[in-house]
Amino acid sequence: MKYKLSLVALATALVLTATGCSSSETTTTTQDAGVSERADAALAKIKGQVLSKGPNGEEASPASAADLSEEDITKVKALGAKAAIVMHYGGNDWANAQIAGLKSEFSRLGINLIATTDANFKPDKQVSDLETVMTQNPDVIISIPTDPVATAAAYKKAAAAGAKLVFMDNVPKGLTAGKDYVSVVSADNFGNGVVSAHQMAKALGGKGKIGLIYHEADFFVTKQRYQGFKETITKDYPDIQIVEEKGIAGPDFAGDAQGAANAMLSKYADLSGIWAVWDVPAEGVMAAARAAGRPDLKIATQDLGKNVAIALAKNELVIGLGAQLPYDQGVTEARLAAMALLGKTTPAYVALSAVPVDHNNILEAWKQVYHEDAPKDIQDSFKK
Repeated sequence: MKYKLSLVALATALVLTATGCSSSETTTTTQDAGVSERADAALAKIKGQVLSKGPNGEEASPASAADLSEEDITKVKALGAKAAIVMHYGGNDWANAQIAGLKSEFSRLGINLIATTDANFKPDKQVSDLETVMTQNPDVIISIPTDPVATAAAYKKAAAAGAKLVFMDNVPKGLTAGKDYVSVVSADNFGNGVVSAHQMAKALGGKGKIGLIYHEADFFVTKQRYQGFKETITKDYPDIQIVEEKGIAGPDFAGDAQGAANAMLSKYADLSGIWAVWDVPAEGVMAAARAAGRPDLKIATQDLGKNVAIALAKNELVIGLGAQLPYDQGVTEARLAAMALLGKTTPAYVALSAVPVDHNNILEAWKQVYHEDAPKDIQDSFKK
């Protein structure tokens, strides 16, 4: 009798276990599908929208606000104007695309580019660059400040000398739109943070532990990205825990991020993902993941640099990002400068919407961002 009861109990236990496994798998699949659907719906809604406000709380104007008529172009060409580009740091895909867009549009408008500088993210170097550029009496300066406080006096001096200032992303403290500078042009950086949050949540199935690597500087747009990501994860995906946050100040952003990611991966063996504030720090996170033997780590970021694009094409480590449109931003900056030279009223803040990028649309997104086909190594890396 005991033997028979044991068999019955064993059979019942097996049935319950099987049912439990089946139920668990169904729940997991349903939960993942639900998160995926919500994330996809949120990403679709963001397309074409701008969620960011300007540095002083301005509503964003579209790039079309800087469109020029043929008559405007003829008048600008007749001025024989000179322009300089004063970068925070260069050599990366974003900066190269910005400069390419500016050069193309300056050429179309007959504006002579007399200097392009790289401050290597050092405020004192950028102040020196501005002073050197001003000896050539440019009519226009397009720039992105390394530090909004340390560089403010130099920009104010350039404006007082008559240069029309158009900023990328960041505005020096104490300068006023329409008085000291023409406009600031940016991507929807808050929106890019939101995009990468939904992509991370989708990749994790809505649950897991993640780390954040942010830019430890008074830099308006990188703060926006961080806020967009963190607020979206916290509000929309409560089962995702942010267990660690580390700031990096550069200028070795990849190396600093690799060190931060190494520390996170050592401290949390069950860490599921890491968000990096832009593509260069994300390269450091990829290096840390490979060194730690963590090919399963999910990495989300902003900006479509070549190395993260190859990772996306291979469907390895990087699961998605929010891309800017730096070439188009450069074109828009040049047009706003032309409007200022003609004495036209310009919007204080212009922003271009975020572009969600993942494995599926990487090749199309590259063309949209850079106005050219993806390089051969990205195309050859694409895993179908």
